Amino acid sequence: MGLLIVWVTLVVLLVVLRPPGQSLADLARVFPNTLRLTLALYRDPSLPRSVRWRLRVAMLYNLQPINLIPDFIPVLGLADNAIVLIWALRSTIRIAGRAAVDEHRPGSSGGLAVLYRAIRLS
Repeated sequence: MGLLIVWVTLVVLLVVLRPPGQSLADLARVFPNTLRLTLALYRDPSLPRSVRWRLRVAMLYNLQPINLIPDFIPVLGLADNAIVLIWALRSTIRIAGRAAVDEHRPGSSGGLAVLYRAIRLS
């Protein structure tokens, strides 16, 4: 039940944050493309080591079965995972710059605009 609530909340958030004229298919690809972007930025040796460490921490935190707030707790269990990933992406984009993100981004620019709006980067 908690997972269903999280998915519905995520869908509503993405629909509200989408730029005008963006298709729902592009919107559905935001999450997988964000994961691909995170992995591509992590693998880029030209980025500073501190950036790659932030991404490593976020990925390891999200992959481990036991977190600060266990995942089986509805809504809050998955919220801490999202918060850690958002922290890593915001700091990575601020330090590495948008040029690095544009170089590695999968998907459309509209999906990237939704990601920027979701993590509150103008």
